[in-house]
Amino acid sequence: MKPNIVIVMTDQQRHDLRKAAGYPLDTMPFLDSFAEKGVDFSQAYTPNPTCMPARVSLFTGRYCQSHCVRTNHNAADAVYTEDLLDVLKQQGYTTALCGKNHSHHKVEEFDFHEVNGHLGVEDRQHLSQSEQELDDFLKTLKFIDSQEPAPGDATDQLPYRNVSSALKFVDEVKETEKPFFAWVSFAEPHNPYQVCEPYFSMFSPHLLPPLSTGPENLEGKGPRYTWIRGIWEKVLGTEIEQRINRDRSNYLGMLRLIDDQFKRLIEGLEHRNLLDNTLVLFISDHGDFMGEYGLVRKGPDLSDVLTHIPMIWRGPGIANQGRVGTNFVNIVDILPTLCDYLGVHTPFGVQGKSLRPLLENTAYDPKEYEVAYSETGFGGLYWDEEDNLTPQEEKACHLWETFDCLNTWTQCGQVRMLRKGDYKIQVDMLGTGYLYNLKDDPVEINNLWDGEMYQAIKADMLTELTAAMLRATDPIPAPRNRYRTKLHPKGFWFDKEFHASDPGVLQVPKS
Repeated sequence: MKPNIVIVMTDQQRHDLRKAAGYPLDTMPFLDSFAEKGVDFSQAYTPNPTCMPARVSLFTGRYCQSHCVRTNHNAADAVYTEDLLDVLKQQGYTTALCGKNHSHHKVEEFDFHEVNGHLGVEDRQHLSQSEQELDDFLKTLKFIDSQEPAPGDATDQLPYRNVSSALKFVDEVKETEKPFFAWVSFAEPHNPYQVCEPYFSMFSPHLLPPLSTGPENLEGKGPRYTWIRGIWEKVLGTEIEQRINRDRSNYLGMLRLIDDQFKRLIEGLEHRNLLDNTLVLFISDHGDFMGEYGLVRKGPDLSDVLTHIPMIWRGPGIANQGRVGTNFVNIVDILPTLCDYLGVHTPFGVQGKSLRPLLENTAYDPKEYEVAYSETGFGGLYWDEEDNLTPQEEKACHLWETFDCLNTWTQCGQVRMLRKGDYKIQVDMLGTGYLYNLKDDPVEINNLWDGEMYQAIKADMLTELTAAMLRATDPIPAPRNRYRTKLHPKGFWFDKEFHASDPGVLQVPKS
């Protein structure tokens, strides 16, 4: 029997703000307990800390420089052969989207779809009065935050509605006895940072753990960091620190709201006797500064608080391991992992690898999971203040009341990141580099790039980064005529026992 598949995706959730990840506050108790009976990867990364590029990578198993969706505005440019939705439909799955889309797929491509954005839904006719009041309230927040509790209660919030949609879908498809796939996609804890009571008061701004960094650390992070802080000072005003602290409180409250709704979803599956045959994956598309460096949201470069995400698997065949921390995994690995469980080839062009050996705790070459790799940038040179382009002209800002942190300044150029062991390296197209020891310096303040005693580590990290970039080179289009592309059926690179004559080897083209 084919397993049902549920992917629960949050938007802009950092990896480290859970008690299981070492955070002092208990923000997501149910998720933490749920993860104890599955695999909770402590070293999971996004291929790109931007919504649409990361979500297209989820479906295609490809890095953004290959699938070509390098910004939130390039959905039509997605390049791939077949993706997760294609594979599942070929395998007879009924598919659903419940919540935020922001991928290359039109909602109509899912068999069932009840969707929303960050500000609610467009079709309001089926909403209750209190749900309409919440959606109206969201539209007043200018995509930033709320300093007061949202109206209504948890049943009016979007995560509650998303879970209701998912359970409605499950009840419909259960009668068909077909396997199902549900993408339960929460628009939270993304801005606008807001939440209703009791969550609004659950993590008081006055009792939050201190931040590890502040605006005084910005200069060493590069000009894009200081530029975006300057914008936030204009948008958030003289009370910027108090405002950010309230945002932190709201963000943690949103995490608890999500946790309660995730619990409702899992208990709903269990009540319907479906949980035992359902692969459940909990992930986020990327992280959030959430106060570090005096910033919120996202934007410049590849900081660990933006690229490091939660990833939790649980379901049939997955070993009860709880939190694991030595192997690096990525969103691009999700498609080949599901293909492995379904017993089908990964589509040509997929760049991730199967995580099944890690999930089932079976033999594997540790080199396969030795590094994490992420990308950002749509290309070209860096824009700066001398170019005479303003945030208002670029439509990234309006009257210093709203601000889109993803804009020409923060997204231009090309930046690459690699994590190996305790170290992380970041390099841009001009050769500007950063090297950090995340064990000693988890918030990346002390740049070791020019340190004499770190030159051997730097050389090794540059070699590994180069190799990762070459592995991420797009195999599409396949070579013409007689050349054949040799690909491991599970996406591996270091399997020494693997040969072209082995069953299942994919060689493209075969003519």
